[in-house]
Amino acid sequence: MFGAALLKTMEEAGIGVLTLTEGLQDGELLASRLTRQEVARQLRLLTEAAAALPAELREGMPEVDWAGLAAAGQALAGPSGRALDDALVFGARALTPALMMWLRVYRQQHPQWFRMTPT
Repeated sequence: MFGAALLKTMEEAGIGVLTLTEGLQDGELLASRLTRQEVARQLRLLTEAAAALPAELREGMPEVDWAGLAAAGQALAGPSGRALDDALVFGARALTPALMMWLRVYRQQHPQWFRMTPT
């Protein structure tokens, strides 16, 4: 059940990132103080949930870029600057869309991973 809750957090944060960045160019994302802050917050939620996911679930999803999520999480936890900007853009443009696609595939293949039932 813990893994399902983390996957749900990742999905909800991913939807938030995609919704907030839809139609925005990279420069617009970085220039918009409020959108930038909320995208960073959603990406931090996503990367923290990914880091807390049980190893057996991560190992069962080899196509997900776990290393990229971890690196983005580290950059998002750091100070403002180029690394944070790069993590925001990479997280919004590459990591999140790919993750959402794979979570949809895994939800179909392994629905039990996503069920919030006591084990």
